Amino acid sequence: MSTARLPHQDPHRLRDAPDKTLEAAIGRALRAFRREQGTTVAELSAATGLSTGMLSKIENGQTSPSLTTLQALANALSVPLTAFFRGFEQSRAAVHTRAGEGAEAEREGTRANHHYTLLGHIGANTSGVIVEPYLITLTEASDTFRTFQHGGIETIYMLEGAVDYRHGDRIYPLRPGDTLFFDADAPHGPETLVELPARFLSIISYPQERGSPSR
Repeated sequence: MSTARLPHQDPHRLRDAPDKTLEAAIGRALRAFRREQGTTVAELSAATGLSTGMLSKIENGQTSPSLTTLQALANALSVPLTAFFRGFEQSRAAVHTRAGEGAEAEREGTRANHHYTLLGHIGANTSGVIVEPYLITLTEASDTFRTFQHGGIETIYMLEGAVDYRHGDRIYPLRPGDTLFFDADAPHGPETLVELPARFLSIISYPQERGSPSR
């Protein structure tokens, strides 16, 4: 088994519970930034012109500071104004697609005996990334394919059957349990349908500001 450097992102990392009120989130953030910098309430008061009593109320989530006040605090602590809002509880989208309920997707390459099923989609989100998961089913040995080429990163996970898959100038034999992870800007696609029916997951990710990749 090959050894690869582990990603920095820990999928099992636990985060502090988000605050349910904006005042609490701002207060917790202010206290954390102040303590990280070793600044006392009195020193922050002198730097901002805010009373120690007002700073105490803000840190304890007992008042809603104005934008002018937050800007003064941000300047004094040398942090972005938006840093005070990061702990606020925000809704996060989730899409649950039951077996057999995925939407049939019309994409370039979609044809008889070659089916794309979109398993879920979340549009604009805080991650800055769009992810499109497809279940692709190939059932006709005589079908031919043009190579695809689009922006983003793609992951293929083979579920059933066997396909020889092209990426750039290389051919990769994909069998159940195999994974192919690649830069989708290179020409890619099924080169030879070895064993049918063939089914695999295709997961495409790309920055939000870019248009949906053509498949």
